[in-house]
Amino acid sequence: MAVDVHIFEVALRDGLQNEPVSLSTAGKLAVARALDAAGVADLEVTSFVRPDRVPQLADADAVVEGTQRLTARSWVLVPNAVGMEKAVAAGARRVCTVVSASETHNLKNINRSVRDSLAELRKVIGLAVDEGIAVRAYVSTVFGCPYEGRVPVERTLDLACRLLDLGAQRIVLGDTIGTGTPDQVAEVIAELGEVGIGPERLALHAHDTFGTALVNVYAAWRAGVTHFDASLGGIGGCPYAPGASGNLATEDLVHLFEGMGVSTGVSLDGLLEAGRLLGDLLGRPLPGRVHRALIGCGCVAPRRASIGG
Repeated sequence: MAVDVHIFEVALRDGLQNEPVSLSTAGKLAVARALDAAGVADLEVTSFVRPDRVPQLADADAVVEGTQRLTARSWVLVPNAVGMEKAVAAGARRVCTVVSASETHNLKNINRSVRDSLAELRKVIGLAVDEGIAVRAYVSTVFGCPYEGRVPVERTLDLACRLLDLGAQRIVLGDTIGTGTPDQVAEVIAELGEVGIGPERLALHAHDTFGTALVNVYAAWRAGVTHFDASLGGIGGCPYAPGASGNLATEDLVHLFEGMGVSTGVSLDGLLEAGRLLGDLLGRPLPGRVHRALIGCGCVAPRRASIGG
């Protein structure tokens, strides 16, 4: 089915890495199957990181193997060349990389300078290109850093150009602490266009720390971006960004676009079922607005109202 907007689901990686409990592999795969059944086409399922640093994702190999049979495309985050080699050995065919526009956040998040990260990503993306593996490249803290404040847009432009030159297919603009505003989003997209990077090569990863994730998505969509990250139930955040709360909830994103008549290809009812399962596994209510509103009252997902009805 043709869709107008593409949703990239990050709960199984970006969401679960911030949870105090570690889900079993069987539980993760059950959520993945539920998201697949709901029509989500792209799932970021895990990351090949050190288990002692992120124990919630210690079963990366098993999760990759278990998600290969889904209709949805599975993606994994790789922080360095060692992680990339492990991902390739596990059979991953799509990877995400990450570097921060903020020097301080990059040091906290990856324990490298931005310069050293780019040198490492040259190896990572080079291996991906050699293996025919697709690459999405995250640029974090585009709209603000918890340590440095507002980040000059020139840093994002430089990193985006370098990452595409290395072989990444898409640049994901990360509002890591959720401080971005619609005018900032529009400005960054316009500036990227000036250096030859059009909205068709971009995605937005929004956090809802200050309740602006949806308006930022809308601003990006109006500027031509059609790829957006979201997390089931709004779980997740960034462990190295103090004050950053959860990601934009997938249900909220689907509710927005489907309510405007913009097709996502994703069933809101299916997402609610997947969210109910995830909440049960985590043993807590999920923070997403649509999830809380509809699961809490036992309602069904609303259908798009006709104009003048």
